[in-house]
Amino acid sequence: MTGTRYLWLKRPANLTARQQDLLDELLHQPLQTVRAYEFSLRFGNFYGIDDPDAGEEYLRRWIARFKAAGSVRWSSSRMLEDHWLGVMRWHHSRVSNGLLERLNSLVRAAKRRARGYRTNRNYIAMVYLVAGKLNAGPAVA
Repeated sequence: MTGTRYLWLKRPANLTARQQDLLDELLHQPLQTVRAYEFSLRFGNFYGIDDPDAGEEYLRRWIARFKAAGSVRWSSSRMLEDHWLGVMRWHHSRVSNGLLERLNSLVRAAKRRARGYRTNRNYIAMVYLVAGKLNAGPAVA
């Protein structure tokens, strides 16, 4: 298992032939990691379903199978149940919150850089500099 972390995280289509051979060898082992990997691959099929009702039914069955597996941790199924409306909303809008997460990380970076400034105005200026990717170099006339 040592050194195999990225085998489990990469999509099978992106693996090299050597990595695919190693993964195939690992998939024949009776490991909880193998079971979790198989569940994650099945979860990926959820995004290929176009009909929201079929997607909801698929996800309900996935959660039931995940819980029935027993030895696999339930945290993923609990998280899906807690955020059910947001996950189902994706089927209607096809928009993720990735952009908002990226902007949030940029604002946090600006906050770290703005330590020591005395006013909110300076903090806001730093957010614009970081998030807006402005160049603070000398002005060209």
